[in-house]
Amino acid sequence: MSIVTTYLEMHSPDQLRPKRCTDRRFNIQEKIERDWRFNRDLYLAVGQMWSWNDKRVWSDEQWKEYGLAPELRTFAAYYEHTLAGYYELRHDDGGGVEIAYFGLLPEFIGRGLGGALLTSAIEQAWRMSPSVNRVWVHTCNLDHPAALDNYQARGMVIYKQERT
Repeated sequence: MSIVTTYLEMHSPDQLRPKRCTDRRFNIQEKIERDWRFNRDLYLAVGQMWSWNDKRVWSDEQWKEYGLAPELRTFAAYYEHTLAGYYELRHDDGGGVEIAYFGLLPEFIGRGLGGALLTSAIEQAWRMSPSVNRVWVHTCNLDHPAALDNYQARGMVIYKQERT
């Protein structure tokens, strides 16, 4: 099976078409106290269903370097105080912010939380710095079947596709 990777972006916060979650049991908080183990554990737990394999073989030292990098911010989603998912935002060298990883734990998929989580990620990305000039993400056909639709529904636009 060939893998199709799709890159999406937005160049203005005005492009965002937000989706809100009215369920007050769902909330998102930044992980102010950095813990690389959180990034590792969520990457493994969320990515297991979607063939996230690039970092699966990393050593603890590699995870520490990644998770504690100053350009990375991590946010956790909770449902009734239970961890439901996360996203990572990372400044790039061109003034943009990448939604590096984004997803829900398996037991929270299908509850209508993904759009609200992505809305939060995009809003937080635009708030990272007044000089942010774009927010971008990539997804592939191994990710959740609704991932691409969610990105586009929030206002992100495809700028590149690669097939491997």
